[in-house]
Amino acid sequence: MGFVGSGQIGTALARLAVGAGHHVVLSNSRGPHTLADTVAELGPRASAAPSGQAAAAGGIALVAVPVSAFPDLPAAALAGRTVIDTCNYGPERDGHIRELDEGRLTSSELLQRYLPDAVVVKAFNTIYYQHLLALARPAGAADRSCLPIAGDSGPAKAAVSGFIGSVGYGVVDAGSLAGSWRQATGTPVWGTPYGPYSEEDGRPAGEDAIRAALAAATR
Repeated sequence: MGFVGSGQIGTALARLAVGAGHHVVLSNSRGPHTLADTVAELGPRASAAPSGQAAAAGGIALVAVPVSAFPDLPAAALAGRTVIDTCNYGPERDGHIRELDEGRLTSSELLQRYLPDAVVVKAFNTIYYQHLLALARPAGAADRSCLPIAGDSGPAKAAVSGFIGSVGYGVVDAGSLAGSWRQATGTPVWGTPYGPYSEEDGRPAGEDAIRAALAAATR
């Protein structure tokens, strides 16, 4: 898997992916040399590369960058790939984007515009990175948590669901990219089901809790 963006959520997911037997290629905006310590910690299944090379490293790529960085993504390298969108829009960081502020577009639909030849699936944007690491459980565990995903392609969602399952989570299908506002910043499913940030171990949140939180969202 290629990782475009290696901040807290990207690095946490890389750690889970390596633990599940996946090979990961990390990248960030500052260059591969700045990821040397992270790669060394993750071990032989991890490497670092420029973002274009990382994006092209596998059939699934993961994007974990500020929404304001969407125009700088390596769109050509991501063509033909399933792209997991972990990003959250924050005007205080990203600046105001009118279509997002007015609800005419979701941030995932905006990402799909910038990556017209890729297939975007929204996932992993609703959980704090420490909870993501702490709540991973094997299939069949009674306290296994679920994560919502959204996308417009059934095969792409199936591929992403397989990856999510491999790193310790169940999946709740939250619908299309247009409906992914239900898992955007500040909605009931965003962070809350997994407990407050002050609890590093988090709280398991199963399918029923995630479905209820999605249903409670208002726009």
